[in-house]
Amino acid sequence: MMAGRGRPSSVAGGLARHIPVMLSEVLTALSVEDGEVVVDGTFGAGGYARAILETADCKLIAIDRDADAFALAGALASEFPGRLIAMLGRYSEMEHFAASEGVTAVDGVTLDLGVSSMQLDSAERGFSFAKDGPLDMRMGPEGPTAASLVNALGEAELADIIYTFGEERRSRAIAKAIVAKRAEAPITRTLELAEIVLGVLGRKREDTKHPATRTFQALRLYLNAELDELAKGLSAAEQLLKAGGRLVVVTFHSLEDRIVKRFFASRSAAGPKGSRHLPDSLSKELAPSFQLLNRRPLEPNQEEIRGNPRARSARLRAACRTEAQAHPLDFAALGVPAVHGS
Repeated sequence: MMAGRGRPSSVAGGLARHIPVMLSEVLTALSVEDGEVVVDGTFGAGGYARAILETADCKLIAIDRDADAFALAGALASEFPGRLIAMLGRYSEMEHFAASEGVTAVDGVTLDLGVSSMQLDSAERGFSFAKDGPLDMRMGPEGPTAASLVNALGEAELADIIYTFGEERRSRAIAKAIVAKRAEAPITRTLELAEIVLGVLGRKREDTKHPATRTFQALRLYLNAELDELAKGLSAAEQLLKAGGRLVVVTFHSLEDRIVKRFFASRSAAGPKGSRHLPDSLSKELAPSFQLLNRRPLEPNQEEIRGNPRARSARLRAACRTEAQAHPLDFAALGVPAVHGS
């Protein structure tokens, strides 16, 4: 989902809160033509989906695990009869969703990762440390909440999660403060947790990010198993794309971008000929399954960043599918953390 959306826009049949970052660059990379089939694996508020459907007379399979986004997709589908198919679920299941519509191969897949501004702006979803709300953070309705993790996990495990998924150097001190605070009363609100982190880290005048940013990111990624989902989703796209099909991925932080970079590098001519994570005989036989469209990630221009500061960390990577067979999925080779969320 889109982590860097800015200006209000008419999306999905009504007034949506935001439009996606780097929209022009995404459309250029996808190069959708009439008659093609495209998967939007992270529908969000529908900014990419509408633009794709308006660009060409194509068919779009829109996937999102968020019920609110799914409802928006249904509204947009009524504007494009027979051309948009809304699916509630995870984008790693795109092969299953496509097969349910009789589609065995597609011409394009786009993924816009992270938490959406639509979710951040809803205090009741519990993603934001800037607004008070229940400490939830779930992308979908299932599974434990962030509050249950914060109040139940041991101090060492909390520190590990905050360090691994948030790249927070003071993770041990933060975990210790959380455990001390919950001994007094359960931590159930977003601002409670943000204040605990702020109490440990403090805030310098030159800070551009809230001190709780990395802790909230870590809990969200772990809770929703987002990095596992990313690796599975990239592999699913590799399986589903036909030769010449495009995979376009927009990331918003280094953990996501590192996985996407390794995925494309390992599957392109620019990548290593072998992998220490695969048997030599298999690794050396694998032909490149993608051709890179941009060796360095594209970034939003300064005008877009000025209009939408959340876009500043966006990175776009894209590649074109070759005729070679798909590579086996290897979590370790892609750098997916060994600690998995629920």
